[in-house]
Amino acid sequence: MLDRHIRPFIDPPLNKLGRRVALMGLSADTVTLAGLALGLAAGLAIVLEAFFVAILFILASRLADGLDGAVARARGVTDFGGYLDITCDYVFYATIPLAFVVLDPQAHGVAGAFLLLSFYVNAGSFLGFAVLAERKKMRSDAHGVKTLYFTGGLLEGTETIAFFLLLCLFPTYFIPLSLGFGVLCLVTALARVLLAAKVFRD
Repeated sequence: MLDRHIRPFIDPPLNKLGRRVALMGLSADTVTLAGLALGLAAGLAIVLEAFFVAILFILASRLADGLDGAVARARGVTDFGGYLDITCDYVFYATIPLAFVVLDPQAHGVAGAFLLLSFYVNAGSFLGFAVLAERKKMRSDAHGVKTLYFTGGLLEGTETIAFFLLLCLFPTYFIPLSLGFGVLCLVTALARVLLAAKVFRD
């Protein structure tokens, strides 16, 4: 919901930084993998209850996630780069809930499983829509230049990162926060399915 509103503010500095990184010889794929490594480090920090460190790693990971696209635009966008980016994103999104489950399996197990289920359903609705949008040659730049067609929703990347930061700031509230966010993820997925029924019904 917030992604398209913050892009006009973050894209110009990211593009400027991306051109500098590209001139250094780093590829967008390298930046993507660095972002994934930082995200995995955030998960490890959560397991070790180093929540402030986890926050720093999460922010650094998402900076790399935005920067890889800027580098790709400077060096040339590739289909594989887009594929790698979305794959690493989903690994990151699963890592943070899983880390909280590993931290306390007995207390966090059910809420964490529900949260991961909601992520799975939401991701399926997103990717399915993107496949059909490609078949229909649909295009949108509301979320920036993307390899896949991005559909907006109640919860997007910005909201998810804010949620992860909240979990790290208030880890004792993992269960209610996860249940609430999971429900909103399912609402987002349902809205996307209804949109698909309207757009793609022959």
